[in-house]
Amino acid sequence: MFSTAYAPAPRLHAPLNSLSNLHNRPHLLGVANLTPPYGQGFEFAPSGYRRPRRTRYLGGCMTHQVFISSAVPVTSEKTFAEAAASYLKHGGDGKHIQPIIEHFGNRPLASIFPFDVKEMASALYPTQSNATRNRQALTPARAVINHGYERGWCSLIRIRKLKEEPPRRKTPASPVWMHSFIRQCAKDGLPHVAAIVLFMSQTAARISEAINVRWKDVDLAGRKALLVKTKTGANSLRHLTDEVVRRLHDMREGAADSDRVFRYTNRHSVNERILAVCRRAEISYKSSHLCGRHTFATNAIDMGLDIKTAMDAGDWKSPEVFLGTYVHSRRDASRAAADRFNSFQFDEAF
Repeated sequence: MFSTAYAPAPRLHAPLNSLSNLHNRPHLLGVANLTPPYGQGFEFAPSGYRRPRRTRYLGGCMTHQVFISSAVPVTSEKTFAEAAASYLKHGGDGKHIQPIIEHFGNRPLASIFPFDVKEMASALYPTQSNATRNRQALTPARAVINHGYERGWCSLIRIRKLKEEPPRRKTPASPVWMHSFIRQCAKDGLPHVAAIVLFMSQTAARISEAINVRWKDVDLAGRKALLVKTKTGANSLRHLTDEVVRRLHDMREGAADSDRVFRYTNRHSVNERILAVCRRAEISYKSSHLCGRHTFATNAIDMGLDIKTAMDAGDWKSPEVFLGTYVHSRRDASRAAADRFNSFQFDEAF
């Protein structure tokens, strides 16, 4: 795809080692195999793509590479819909892609620019945050356009993400909150609600994973549960605490292997139950995700687990997401640090 000419840096002729010099000689644009002095050290890239200058040494002589855009524009009439179909056919992620296909339809791929993509995101998600627009609009559209560029159907364009507001820090469930919640569930006769909240907070299972657990996936003797086809697309094995095993054992009687362990089929139903219990217990409401993965991550670090072990236990892939989103520092972090430093005493006589 690239054609490169290497030669010693010019001495007698005016050096052609910058884009400004090339722009003064437009007859050179789009020419791949030039002869010295005009072709000394230039590498030509496809239309719409420019790389910075490089310096290389060949045979003890310095050579320059300056990447310039071809003067030949892309004339392919491939549409966005066709590019999206090719993208999906070759293993692309189809989640969130259909609304974008309907928006651009048969518009030529080469006629879509970054401004158009951002306008599409605003049109499809007018009330959602920029984080949602980035995730569900810009990212899949960029993937399709990049695929089209790889196939030679359009130029490579740069689509910058929309600026995202920093998420509000949430407070995970403390041991006091958990105790009040579990006690209220016992008063209300809701063992399944207490069990699913404990299960999520002690295994880092997502609500969608927890409600899909069947009895055939649970090994009470081995204290294990298998989360089938998690968000990451693979099964994940989680080990259970003694309390969770005891509660599941009490719920197991009379249930078939194919039955759902926690009986719920919809995550919204679980959150509605959690909200009702919180109101009766007069404690703050915490969603299933907050009293699940957020609580697991924070408690795991507080109990002294190293970061890698905690991430593996909860099936996190990114340390940035794990530490930046799920691990919450204590409100009295300064006091906790000072108490640890009290173990060092430097004023004592040796």
